[in-house]
Amino acid sequence: MKKALWLSLFFAVLLWSGIHPKDSFTWFLEVIPAIIVLVILAATHARFPLTPLLYILILIHSIILMIGGHYTYAEVPAFDTLAELFNWHRNHYDKLGHLAQGFIPAIAAQELLIRHQVIQKPRWRAVIIVLICLGISALYELIEWWVAELSGESAEAFLGTQGYVWDTQSDMAMAMVGAILALLSLSRIHQRQLQLLK
Repeated sequence: MKKALWLSLFFAVLLWSGIHPKDSFTWFLEVIPAIIVLVILAATHARFPLTPLLYILILIHSIILMIGGHYTYAEVPAFDTLAELFNWHRNHYDKLGHLAQGFIPAIAAQELLIRHQVIQKPRWRAVIIVLICLGISALYELIEWWVAELSGESAEAFLGTQGYVWDTQSDMAMAMVGAILALLSLSRIHQRQLQLLK
């Protein structure tokens, strides 16, 4: 994907998401990781360009965050429709977000570990990648808890538990599943693109 197209899509969705979001505080909390990643990519692009696959995945993850920020994760309309259609008891957009929270970082971790030659053995690398993604997910859950404690009721939309007592654990499980799915489905494509960067 061309850089201009990538940036156009990123900023178009960011602008849309910031226009009358459901909750401004939630919007800020949800989109700030995407903006931080954008800054990091801009700062490192010239000396450490990523594979096209990883750039696309980062854009998809950013869009997921921005949509969740606009509506709040518990109230994304398309997933309300799905909940009615499949008789779900809750809006599951947050589960898509947490699946992505494992899926995209898994490919990012794989790229960094391979290019920096941190772990040579593929099986051990896969185990470490899944554990990295679980660590990222656990850190995110801790941040959600800290935000909720510091801001009180205004963080309810950010937490998005929707009354589900096992929400934190299921979020981390989704991240783990996402990481495993990414490694199983994209590793060959990713390896080919990594060869082209050498």
